[in-house]
Amino acid sequence: MTTPTPADTGTQRDDPAPPARKRRIPPLSLAAWRQFLNVAKPYWQQEAKGKAWSLLLLLIVLMLVDTRLAVMLNNQAGEMTSALAGKDGDRFWAAVRACLFTLAFAIPIYAFYYYMRDVFANQWRDWLTRRFLDGYLNGRKYYALGAVGDLDNPDQRIAEDINTFTGRSINFLLIFLGSLMQLVAFSAVLWSISHLLVGVLAVYAIAGTVIALYVFGTPLIRLNFWQLRREADFRFSLIRLRENAESIAFYRGEAQEREHIDAKFGLVIDNFGKLIKKQRSLNFFQRTFSQLTLVLPGVILANGVLSGELEVGRAIQATGAFTAVLGAVGVIVDNFESLSRFVAGIDRLQALSNLVLADAKGESRPEANGTPPRITMRPGEHLALESLTLHPPESERVLIKELSLVVKPGDALLITGDSGCGKSSLLRAIAGLWGTGAGTIQHPPADDIFFLPQQPYLQSGTLRSQLIYPSARCELDDEQLLAILEQVHLPHLVQRVGGLDAVRDWEKLLSVGEQQRLAFGRVLVHAPSIVILDEATSALDSGNEASLYGRLRASRTTLVSIAHRPAVLRHHTHVLKLLGDGAWEVLDAKVFRFDEPRGEEDSEEDGSPASANAAQEMRVAASG
Repeated sequence: MTTPTPADTGTQRDDPAPPARKRRIPPLSLAAWRQFLNVAKPYWQQEAKGKAWSLLLLLIVLMLVDTRLAVMLNNQAGEMTSALAGKDGDRFWAAVRACLFTLAFAIPIYAFYYYMRDVFANQWRDWLTRRFLDGYLNGRKYYALGAVGDLDNPDQRIAEDINTFTGRSINFLLIFLGSLMQLVAFSAVLWSISHLLVGVLAVYAIAGTVIALYVFGTPLIRLNFWQLRREADFRFSLIRLRENAESIAFYRGEAQEREHIDAKFGLVIDNFGKLIKKQRSLNFFQRTFSQLTLVLPGVILANGVLSGELEVGRAIQATGAFTAVLGAVGVIVDNFESLSRFVAGIDRLQALSNLVLADAKGESRPEANGTPPRITMRPGEHLALESLTLHPPESERVLIKELSLVVKPGDALLITGDSGCGKSSLLRAIAGLWGTGAGTIQHPPADDIFFLPQQPYLQSGTLRSQLIYPSARCELDDEQLLAILEQVHLPHLVQRVGGLDAVRDWEKLLSVGEQQRLAFGRVLVHAPSIVILDEATSALDSGNEASLYGRLRASRTTLVSIAHRPAVLRHHTHVLKLLGDGAWEVLDAKVFRFDEPRGEEDSEEDGSPASANAAQEMRVAASG
């Protein structure tokens, strides 16, 4: 009798993941502007856009008032200087009173303007962060990004880059609007005093902006981009050290960890060294550009003042207006360092947006070499695999080939095989985490399936939240939850930790065996129809293991297990043995033995009628 082993596929090798495509970081250009609009535009088009536009309008009004008051203060400063030069006391004190009166309005307007600017940035960050979190968690993209390594540090991009983006977007928007208002308001003053000064100002500002863009632009943006990435990598290495502290301590692995951390930190320092050298040149240029404005107006207006054609106060007025207008037209030069960091952050957010928000925008995710074949997920009454072929992500290696079987209600399927043959990968495919391959997986609704990994996940929170995870709320009362803890052999845990609402560091407080028993408690809380276990009893003694498996079997729960202990076999009805290179066979659990030797002849034939009948039954059910 022929075992259900697919045709030989030949020896497969693990192809290395394709190298990450080198991304071109946009300079201050139309490409950077398009990236900014892609990230920013949805906020101005969402349901609460009226509030956003109202806040922006309020800020513009406050800025207009502030600019008008600044012009009035500049005029009164000129009046005071002219009055002192002409020794006119009445004129001087009148200018002082006018100046104080203007300041009485200018100071609170200034403070309120900056307060509303920060309120606006905070609300924008709140909305944008929630939007990215929705995309990041939707469809388990957080897992997919980590599995294939499409981009680095998505956590930093959401936690920090969004905050920087919203704060600096508002800041630069208002700076540019303020510069425009300042340009209009003070240009009129400057034009009325000296046409030549306006011409010199225009040439000076344009030359400075061109030099800043073409000499310092792309290098600074590129260095800031890599600084953000390397800082995030360094911080992640420290987080990894903290999260794995116990394992590292057992190994006494401090030397290698230090070497790893030093390597990450060395990249931070090296890149920052290049950055500060480029920044030094930019600072030299910016300082020269701004300090010359102290000399230029005086040189141009000197003849008029010395000849008596122009009052000293008017010259002071012109100097103030010149500085204000130059600040307006030279805003890129003055803020170039911040702009370069801002553009680098936009590029990182755009990359994240392309990956986690593409589905929300009705777009499909681009693939480097076309769209690979995907496993089809289909709802059904029970779990069934139809001609399933499975590859690891971004690899052509065949883990499983043409696997067909049906797990009927009440069945218990044990998956076994040598290490690396694809057992856990098959569970990932059933869970919808891996989809590279072909064939169909039919499954009941997600709420009817519960996965138990070898290392249970314990979040920060109460004992109650650990027990009812992944649900946020549970209809079971305290007595029922305590009874469940009894059933999983944790009767004294509540008293030991201080109640169901006690908050502890559960990963450190509980042994791995206690964590696995607590995970079984989650199964009893949710009562799913199918439980899938990946070495979920590896840390339990044989008594606890038998009791927990027996409880699940007594409830007629359908089981799919990965295990290597012979004692687990008696709790299952069928065995799926993965043979490597995509081959597999289905056996009856009554005849399977973990230590059963299998020669070359057994790869094609199995003399057990029970084995053949069980395999044939599952195969026929799948095809039907």
